[in-house]
Amino acid sequence: MHAEKTALPEVLILEPRVFGDARGFFMESFNQRAFEEATGCKREFVQDNHSRSRQGVLRGIHYQLEQPQGKLVRVTHGVVWDVAVDLRRSSRRFGQWVGVELSAENNRQLWVPEGFGHGFVVLSETADFLYKTTDYYHPESERSIRFDDPDLSIAWPDAGVELALSDKDLAGGTLADAEMFD
Repeated sequence: MHAEKTALPEVLILEPRVFGDARGFFMESFNQRAFEEATGCKREFVQDNHSRSRQGVLRGIHYQLEQPQGKLVRVTHGVVWDVAVDLRRSSRRFGQWVGVELSAENNRQLWVPEGFGHGFVVLSETADFLYKTTDYYHPESERSIRFDDPDLSIAWPDAGVELALSDKDLAGGTLADAEMFD
């Protein structure tokens, strides 16, 4: 597994080794030892999630104040543009974001550590999005920041259709008003 730093050094793009031939391919999508060696992070993953979304669905920017989740995310079908936002007030990169295209074709994964918000938009007709988390879902402490918050100024790509957001995401707060990590 190869790890590539992003503009937010704690957020890493991971590229597993893929072995392919005329029959198809094989890859180890997760290996604890390889993850720790590539990232320098020791984390225990406790939950796997799988979502399927249609083109134009935008999910996020989500985070949990209590039981913060580190997320290892990937796409097994389709294409998404994935975003991580530094939400640690004590960080010199507070409010900065990175965006990475994840697809079934490029097999890239994104490591989004605790203390960061996360969201994505589906660019293909549909996409299957899988993520491992370092803590359990805790709905009482889940928060959402608006995807179009002017203080973040995230440059979301054109999804080719009208965006579709949940009521929860439409009601998300702004970075200026949101509860954050220290």
